[in-house]
Amino acid sequence: MYHDPKTVLSPKARVKSLEVVYDAGPVPGSWSVAKIEWDGSPIVGIRWNGDENSTKGLPQARGNPAWFILPQDIAHAVLEKARELKRKEDESLLEGYRQMAADQEHEAEAEEWTEGLIGDAY
Repeated sequence: MYHDPKTVLSPKARVKSLEVVYDAGPVPGSWSVAKIEWDGSPIVGIRWNGDENSTKGLPQARGNPAWFILPQDIAHAVLEKARELKRKEDESLLEGYRQMAADQEHEAEAEEWTEGLIGDAY
């Protein structure tokens, strides 16, 4: 089961802010990378978001979902790769929307269908 990384704020005494840079979403093998303010310093964390065997994902601290803090030596490389993956994901989604908007036949069908729904509401 997928655990939303935006909700992973443990341990609360150490995590002050969280920016999820990349989230694979609710898919098998899901993982995330985040920029975190940890004890007042910026760090990069990574985690598995959970699956059928681990509803809270990994790592966990005292049964609470947590982040694995990356060593500074590799943090920048992982952060840059996460940003690249996010850009590609966003571009792919945008291209899909462009293709849908360019499909005038299906666009007209969708408009007719939504207008029918509005009529049903009255």
